[in-house]
Amino acid sequence: MKLNVHERGSGDKVALLIHGGMSDHRTWHALEEHLVGLGYRVVAPDLRGHGRSPRGEYRAELLAEDLVENLPTGADVALGHSMGGLSLALAVSRLRPARAVYSDPGFRLRNVPAGATAGMRQMVASATAESVRAMNPRWSDEDVAAELAGFALFDPEFLSATDRFAQDYLPESAVVPSLVQLADPSLCVDAQGAALLKERGFEVRVVPQAGHCIHRDDPQAFLKSLDGWI
Repeated sequence: MKLNVHERGSGDKVALLIHGGMSDHRTWHALEEHLVGLGYRVVAPDLRGHGRSPRGEYRAELLAEDLVENLPTGADVALGHSMGGLSLALAVSRLRPARAVYSDPGFRLRNVPAGATAGMRQMVASATAESVRAMNPRWSDEDVAAELAGFALFDPEFLSATDRFAQDYLPESAVVPSLVQLADPSLCVDAQGAALLKERGFEVRVVPQAGHCIHRDDPQAFLKSLDGWI
């Protein structure tokens, strides 16, 4: 599948940014600006069923295949949020970035609250600037606009498919040096999962009082938690 891939910057370093479910590459606008300023070339795809990428069959393994087919190997850093973090974990052994960052990743979908999928579907269908702002009072105006733009292009059938995904994708090992950023509390990674990740070679950092979208809830704390990785 040929994904829509956004690129910006002309630096010698390469950063891959992989968005979460219901968003598209625009969710990274603030981090993109920061990375370009640090001399990175940012490469940010729209996952299948998101943004301007095609629709198709939705399985976690296919999301990973898409990344391998459309993104460069050997990037300096790859960062995936939520479903993007899950997709990156399934592709990382083939993409082989120098470092990988998983931001509140969807490693244990069994921990997502019952009924969440139906709630997400309704949220997308009825979204307005006011409703997005009410749910996310800490977001910037640019983040609210990016959320609405992502919702407008999102295929809601993706949500139906995620109910059929496996319930546990916790990686067996850190294939490359890897950081897991966790929200407070995390949507998918519980205390047991965090402990297992540490045993399996991942560094785990919790961003206090940040919600699932850490990069939008608290951009400064998000960047601080990336010290040594970006």
